[in-house]
Amino acid sequence: MNALLGILFHFLGGFSSGSFYLPYKKVKGWSWETFWLIGGTFSWIIVPPLAAFLTIPNFWDIIQNESSSILGLTFLFGALWGIGGFMYGLGVRYLGVALGSSIMLGLTMVIGSLVPSIFYEFSPQDGKDNIGLMLSNSWGQMVLLGLFVCVIGIIISGKAGVMKDKELKTDSIDPHGVEVKTEYKFGLGLTVAIISGVLSACFNFGLEAGKPMANVANEAWKIANPSQGEFLFQNNVTYVVVLWGGMASNLIGCLYLSFKNKSYTDYVKKNVPVAKNIIFCALAGTMWFLQFFFYGMGESKLGNGPSSWILHMAFIILIANLWGVIIKEWKGVSKKTITTISVGMIVMFISILIVGYGNSLR
Repeated sequence: MNALLGILFHFLGGFSSGSFYLPYKKVKGWSWETFWLIGGTFSWIIVPPLAAFLTIPNFWDIIQNESSSILGLTFLFGALWGIGGFMYGLGVRYLGVALGSSIMLGLTMVIGSLVPSIFYEFSPQDGKDNIGLMLSNSWGQMVLLGLFVCVIGIIISGKAGVMKDKELKTDSIDPHGVEVKTEYKFGLGLTVAIISGVLSACFNFGLEAGKPMANVANEAWKIANPSQGEFLFQNNVTYVVVLWGGMASNLIGCLYLSFKNKSYTDYVKKNVPVAKNIIFCALAGTMWFLQFFFYGMGESKLGNGPSSWILHMAFIILIANLWGVIIKEWKGVSKKTITTISVGMIVMFISILIVGYGNSLR
């Protein structure tokens, strides 16, 4: 039952992340850095503390009483993750959306799921899955098989994206719904994509670093609610600190682009629906945060090991591709290309089933 609930929560998180860019399509007259910063204000600064306030009594006391080393490390990983996400745009610029996304998302999935388990192999901690444990148990082997299958699905989907771009010969649309002017430079693009993929995986490292805060919230809840299992919302306190780091790096990047492109005038442009733009940005930012809100709930059922991160990433990619089909981004391509993207999505769905089955064996 825990495995099924965990998969459901990760699906809801993946749906939120794979869908959050849709409200940005309704924003009029603003540059990318403008609406990204406004949306980020909600997803990084406003909504996380509100979610923690509504779910964790005295969450601020937990943060204040935590050691500076844990807070600093959690913040640092959040900032590195923010840099990775910001560099995503450079990756798709130099490699194209399909190839760039495949490399970056694939690396984020593999590194974010495996590095912590490898670390705990050499520095064991109670309740933490290490790579040796996974390789020696049938459930762990199934989870790793699911990871491998999902990476294959990403590669197939990336191939379909390359085919689509060649057939339509138009500028690509990135997963945020933004038109991307590609400037193909494989060497530079590959370097940027690898850096982005590695840094983007730091969000999972931030959760690991901030786990002591989640443990405090979890233990307090279990004392107040005996025999009720693990606290669904324990990670909400950790998100506050991780997303502070993400906000810091994205704020610097957005302000740089604002002055470089002189887009800071967007807020006072005539004939721009500022109020509506803010509402759509708020909706997008809130949906973006909900991916982690539900991720935390799924993690409480499956554990913050490779399973949770693999399911989280797999659902994001699957839902984003489905939206691409629904809003007709693939209209006009050949039957072969449609078949390729369909196969890619089916393979990723199979990977989800494999990971879910692996967790049911525990």
